[in-house]
Amino acid sequence: MSQDTKLEKDLLIKWIMDGIRRTIVHYGCWFREVDYQLGIRKAAEIESSAGDLSWNIIIKRLSKVMGFEIEDGVPVALKNKSEEELLQILDAVCVNWLANDGVWFQAVENSFGMDYAKRCNDTCWTRFSPYEAYRIKKLLGLPELAGLDGLKQALGFRLYARINKQSIEEVDEKSFIFRMNECRVQVARKRKGLPDYPCKSAGLVEYPTFAEAIDPRIKTECIGCPPDEHPDDWWCAWKFSLEE
Repeated sequence: MSQDTKLEKDLLIKWIMDGIRRTIVHYGCWFREVDYQLGIRKAAEIESSAGDLSWNIIIKRLSKVMGFEIEDGVPVALKNKSEEELLQILDAVCVNWLANDGVWFQAVENSFGMDYAKRCNDTCWTRFSPYEAYRIKKLLGLPELAGLDGLKQALGFRLYARINKQSIEEVDEKSFIFRMNECRVQVARKRKGLPDYPCKSAGLVEYPTFAEAIDPRIKTECIGCPPDEHPDDWWCAWKFSLEE
């Protein structure tokens, strides 16, 4: 094989990988614009149908050209994995999500400073948090008014539920307290001798929008979140109450 042929193949591979990346960004552009035009709830509803159709088209076409079997829209190789292997894959997906969030934050911070990075981060959570709630409601088949029990289930299926350690304390029939006992980001900062990341501004949009997407009757109260002082056994804590 000549050097020219090898270079051409390398470029072709890079083009394939870049095409996948462009598709992901284009998908995000569509979601962002529908959100802007119609609101996050309508955007999530439209994404639910468009996303299912898009995923089926993509996976079916790739399965033909790459030679892997699919069954009911799922790669057979994935179905053949053990529960332990699937949990390892799920953990990798969740950590990759967190890494993606981190590299975006750092990229903005390195170019424009912490204030801009926090502004972008907080605004991002106003979109992603309710979207994640809608996807979890569909995944678990929760009713429209899922109540506090639905919220408890949903909190256990967030992407960072596999990354961080969290707990729930029952207060009464109409409220409970959710605590983030171990936060991967904050633990890493502590290990490096850095102060807590002041994430309260993000949490104040993240948790209320998530809870309201699960059930609009649920109200959220911040008990404590950095830069607030907190005990050693949790980083942030939130009280959720059902108001009827």
